[in-house]
Amino acid sequence: MGTDLHELLRSLRVWDVELPDFDPAAAPAAPLALFTEWLARAVAAGQTEPHTMSLATVDEDGLPDVRIVMLHGADADGWAFASHTTSRKGRQLAARPYAALDFYWPAQGRQIRLRGPVTAAPPEEGQADLHARSTGALAAALVGRQSEVLGSAEELARASDAAWERAGREPDAAAPTWTLYRLQPEEVEFFQGDARRRHMRLVYRRTGAGADWRRELLWP
Repeated sequence: MGTDLHELLRSLRVWDVELPDFDPAAAPAAPLALFTEWLARAVAAGQTEPHTMSLATVDEDGLPDVRIVMLHGADADGWAFASHTTSRKGRQLAARPYAALDFYWPAQGRQIRLRGPVTAAPPEEGQADLHARSTGALAAALVGRQSEVLGSAEELARASDAAWERAGREPDAAAPTWTLYRLQPEEVEFFQGDARRRHMRLVYRRTGAGADWRRELLWP
């Protein structure tokens, strides 16, 4: 007997944990400090892969696209992630250098959303970031051809084996199209879920070109 999708969906529950309190009046003046605090708390709560995030872009026709990527860092220069310039997201960012990020941590009923322009770091910075990561990360970057049509699983296995061998032999091997990107947020929203559905939403909006932020609460 097949699964009844609607019955399955109705049986699911969210946030079957004790949710933390969040007082927006005590939030810091800039979002990075609060992001760092929430990430640390997500790690302490046992959230699986809290450093992964959804990256949303648009293509040349203005159609949306989204995928999961890994956060490589966050500082005054922006929230960093990496990909090949020749990948689908790389091409989309070249054509329309604006994106959105979303972190979701159900272990604490928390979500963080960011939107803003995206810039590519200098090539040497992207390569340094890649070489500071694992051998597997380098091997994956050396395979390249991300988003291209793949002829067969065997073709991927051959290319991957060759890339792993090279990554082990040449830990500083260059992956020319691998690029570090930074999203400089114009808006950052912190969402704290509430068991009684009185969810708290605090949004930071950048004022002008400086480092000043305006904070506002939003209805859930």
